[in-house]
Amino acid sequence: MTHMTATGIGFVAVLLWALLALFTAGSAPVPAFQLNALTFAIGGTVGVLWVVVRGTGRKLAQVPWTVYAFGTAGLFGYHALYFSALRLAPPAEAGLIAYLWPLLIVLLSGLLPGEHLRPGHIIGALVSFAGAALIVLRNGFAFDAAATPGLLLAGLCALTWSTYSVVSRRLGTVPTEAVAVFCVFTALLSVPAHLMFETTIWPGDLFGWLSVLALGLGPVGLAFYVWDIGVKRGDIQLLGVASYAAPLLSTLVLIAAGFAMASWQLLAAAGLITVGAGIAALASRQR
Repeated sequence: MTHMTATGIGFVAVLLWALLALFTAGSAPVPAFQLNALTFAIGGTVGVLWVVVRGTGRKLAQVPWTVYAFGTAGLFGYHALYFSALRLAPPAEAGLIAYLWPLLIVLLSGLLPGEHLRPGHIIGALVSFAGAALIVLRNGFAFDAAATPGLLLAGLCALTWSTYSVVSRRLGTVPTEAVAVFCVFTALLSVPAHLMFETTIWPGDLFGWLSVLALGLGPVGLAFYVWDIGVKRGDIQLLGVASYAAPLLSTLVLIAAGFAMASWQLLAAAGLITVGAGIAALASRQR
């Protein structure tokens, strides 16, 4: 597999995450941790079946338990922090801070052996972040001191996913099949979290169940497998910047589905994200 092929595979995760908001809206009124348990169970089951069909179960037995603990902490920790942040702070502000993770990936990747962080990567990440900010904050920004705990959790959320992604690069010898175990353990941890903090509510109709299934197969399933390939074998700086396309694509999907309205912020954000990704891509080519 070539470097750019792996990068392209990793970008599939960004395309799938663009569907996260749509399918999450369709799965309402299922509570967050219950939805986490259902969708990660689906994503983990698909991964386990993939391992069985390929006959690569021996690879999983060779993976250290510390790697499984790290991967599970990354997936479960990110979602637990994200959901908690959105409960304790306004969604727009919390969402913007949580979406610092692509920028952090670009910056932290410079610490990896054999990686060289160029000024173009940083400039591209900042330009794309400005585009993402236009989308997340399109309904305005207001700071409330009472929301500080939620904003701090959002910052930890961004740090958790960026650390997971960058450290995954260091664990390049760990097979992608291990992600199936991460998903299964994340589903199991989500069950007690749901029972402690939420009331069980099942989807009310067929569309709700199909949305849950779609989440488990795509944004909370296949996305983590292809992302693992991308960050381990592809251009991690370019993937980090390209990840800012997710909120843009997500907004476009919501508009197409009738859940949102088009605006000038969307056009401006599209331009900024595209320019930022182009700057980062040029920096990668120069390397």
